Amino acid sequence: MTTARAFWTIAPGIGELRTEPLPAPAPDQLRLTTLATGISRGTESLVFAGRVPPSQYATMGAPLMAGCFPFPVKYGYSAVAADAAGRRHFVLHPHQDVFNAPAVMCIPLPDTLPTARATLAANMETALNITWDAAPLPGERMMVIGAGIVGLLTAALLARIPATTVTLVDIDPTRAALATRLGSRFALPADAPADQELIIHASATEAGLRTALSCAAFEARIVEASWYGDKSPALPLGEAFHARRLRLISTQVGSVATVMRGRRTHAQRLALALDLLSDPSYDALLEPPTRFEDLPEAMPRLLSGGLCHVVTYGT
Repeated sequence: MTTARAFWTIAPGIGELRTEPLPAPAPDQLRLTTLATGISRGTESLVFAGRVPPSQYATMGAPLMAGCFPFPVKYGYSAVAADAAGRRHFVLHPHQDVFNAPAVMCIPLPDTLPTARATLAANMETALNITWDAAPLPGERMMVIGAGIVGLLTAALLARIPATTVTLVDIDPTRAALATRLGSRFALPADAPADQELIIHASATEAGLRTALSCAAFEARIVEASWYGDKSPALPLGEAFHARRLRLISTQVGSVATVMRGRRTHAQRLALALDLLSDPSYDALLEPPTRFEDLPEAMPRLLSGGLCHVVTYGT
């Protein structure tokens, strides 16, 4: 029987590579050899720290994860892997060097899409779903708070809408160059523009959500894209929230956005996300790779900050 090696989180802030048996693939499965995986820092940092609330164990389960929350758990959902014929696929699978996956969950990659950039697909799928939930309109003044990967990708999608003004807000001034490259303006929180008609909050901080409320125009829409795990942020709903008739809207990638539900499947949404990644400007979001063998030691550092962390496999 073939064996595989996978990254498991076994305690708060501690991971290890485990060897496990890998049975022959079932008739409806593909055997895939991993080329690269991406680390989704926001969600994976909560899992790695053991901060998934018990009430959300079922909701937070990734499609092909193993184990159970809080520990031990094999978690992740951004793998690029090759089949026996050398064809590359994107699969929502944890960090593992070889695996079996249902063929229907293996999305073929265009030959022109580089492997490293394809690891952004899960985050791009989230950004796409946020954009669908937000229902942006041409000409609107828009703001994205939080210049992590999801915030940057969402700002890039919004900037493609005609006649819009998109401002990316973050506490890190080095994100300004990335914002410009992806078509949006940049501001520090103290300089965030007022009267924004559509605001996407993706910083996962109470301060960021307060900024969203303070910068919202009359009857603005605030789309909450952050997930706080076991934290409970406090909001100043006694200030302008009611007077300005603001709307606070949740968005979550586990379900296709309401406006597209029944019109696009999860697989079709993911395929569209991969098409959107044809733009080479997204390479600016990729950080130097980390070897799979080094992942247990490197994971705490990788989850502490940065952009898209790519894990490479093999020689």
